[in-house]
Amino acid sequence: METEKNNTQNELNSSSSNSKNTIVIVHGAWSSANDWHHVAGHLASAESDLIIVNLPGHGSDQTPVSNISLQLYVYEVLKAIGNATDVTLVGHSFGGIVVSEVAELIAPQIKKLIYIAAFVPKNGDSLLSLAQMDSESLVGKNLIVDELAGVAAINKESITDVFLADAPKPVAEYVTNNLRPEPLAPLSTPVRLTDVNFGQIIKVYIHSQNDHTIGYSLQQKMVQDAGILRTYSLPSSHTPFVVFPQILSAIIALESN
Repeated sequence: METEKNNTQNELNSSSSNSKNTIVIVHGAWSSANDWHHVAGHLASAESDLIIVNLPGHGSDQTPVSNISLQLYVYEVLKAIGNATDVTLVGHSFGGIVVSEVAELIAPQIKKLIYIAAFVPKNGDSLLSLAQMDSESLVGKNLIVDELAGVAAINKESITDVFLADAPKPVAEYVTNNLRPEPLAPLSTPVRLTDVNFGQIIKVYIHSQNDHTIGYSLQQKMVQDAGILRTYSLPSSHTPFVVFPQILSAIIALESN
């Protein structure tokens, strides 16, 4: 979802410094880095290096669907992080799958994982395997799959209710009219996680209590299964970065220090 027509800066990345915090945000499915421009405005500071990764095939990126894989997403995040250390890695929705795989591969560089209304996988899980357990989600009944094209869309009349029922009307209308189909292959790819790497990283979860994309009950189950003890809750839909950007930014800033 792109919440404004104008192009926003997809990556806010200043030169690395050991004295700075590094915060890396990975958006979810049917989304892009542009959606996080309000959060970026609150988080950008002299004390932090902020990177908002735009995954291939999202936003204005025109990577062919046939070239897109979960591995390509992971590579894009690894490239953005580079040699940075003490990284606070933030994943929203499907971004939770991506950041988990990234953290497994470069665990010594990751200080903390923050999941925002996100999937928290165990070894062998994929987005689809987790989503099949979600009886509260409205995604499944509104999903339009085009296997030939390798993409999935959401029924246009239901986009607002599925993703951002509490967003301002102009934002909801813009998203409804501009949502891009989502590449299918990464959604069914399982992650490979180990206790010695991914399992040792501190994790935080920010719940979205009125979520029609990832039901609150599934969020709670994933948190419990992952042994995540530090949590926050926002009375939001699946897009708290639209409705509560200041509060969400404050939580991210607090947890990254």
